[in-house]
Amino acid sequence: MKRLLLIGPILSAVMLVGCGETPSAAETTAFTIKNDSIHLHDAASILQRIKTAQPTTDSLAREVITAGTVQAIPTQFAYIASPFDGRVTKSYVRMGQKVNALTPLFEIISHDFTELQKEYYQAESERELARKDLARKEELIKKNLCSEREYEEAVNEMRLADREYENARAALQIHHVDPDNMTLGQPLIVRAPIAGEVIENNIVAGLYLSADADPVAIVANLNEVWITAQAKEKDIRFIQEGDKMIIHVNAHPGKSIEGTVYHIEEAVDEETRSIRVLSVCDNRVENLKLGMYATVHFYGKPEPYTVVAEKAIMQGENDSYILAKVDDKCFVRRPVSVDITKDGKAYLSSGLHPSETVISEGGYYFQ
Repeated sequence: MKRLLLIGPILSAVMLVGCGETPSAAETTAFTIKNDSIHLHDAASILQRIKTAQPTTDSLAREVITAGTVQAIPTQFAYIASPFDGRVTKSYVRMGQKVNALTPLFEIISHDFTELQKEYYQAESERELARKDLARKEELIKKNLCSEREYEEAVNEMRLADREYENARAALQIHHVDPDNMTLGQPLIVRAPIAGEVIENNIVAGLYLSADADPVAIVANLNEVWITAQAKEKDIRFIQEGDKMIIHVNAHPGKSIEGTVYHIEEAVDEETRSIRVLSVCDNRVENLKLGMYATVHFYGKPEPYTVVAEKAIMQGENDSYILAKVDDKCFVRRPVSVDITKDGKAYLSSGLHPSETVISEGGYYFQ
């Protein structure tokens, strides 16, 4: 429906102070306009050319539409690299393969890993020597054949040996190696840190890997994905964490995918004046592929609005306004905030009380 755009002449003609004042400017045969008020001289004639109505009230969920992209959830996305310098001796997976957490991906022979094993065995041996020494000192001190100082030194040596042993054991367990069932010089098996799908695989038997090289594989769980959208600064007040949202992607025309707002970032992008909104979407049927563009519809919680006909809204240079009835011979210009226009109706968030009467059609007559 076409809006009535009343600018220029109406601003000079519709500026009145109060209906009770004596008209002295912009006089016409039918009415006088001064400041923000319109005073009718021939009310019967004018009222035949306009329509008036009382606003209604309604609740409506504000819809915000913006663009977004499909991204993996960081905690469900893993880059796989070699923890040591070494050579790949075997690959266990292929592209697209589903894996569980700790599924073997590949194995390498590494001098650095062998040194880590040696450190464990050395720590184990030193702990056993410290244990035996402490046991001997305990027997001697009971027989007064050992000084208190020597005994305390043995206790401290035992504590230190225990710490060194636990650290060396933990260093192996980080790589999912069982120290109790380990053979010196065995290959290191690199395992999947999460369950998911192998979406990138550059593992080749015989390939030499450096510990600081780029990842050779990626495992991602894409049962859920993030939709990253950019919401305009003026619209962010309509989006809350936990709100529902619907997305559409070009690859699946006519299909809607539901999601939930997960997080709204705290900072505004200074270049685009937008705020990043992260939403979680179910993707078990794998309709969403990483990097896809999406159209995102956010739906906030229903809010109360004062509703008038869209034709009742006039447009000034700096604001929108309506003409509210004061009495049978007077209307006053009232600035309003229009949040939504839909189906020929304007939903106002401020500026008008539902009990007032407004010109619903024909306001252009007062240009």
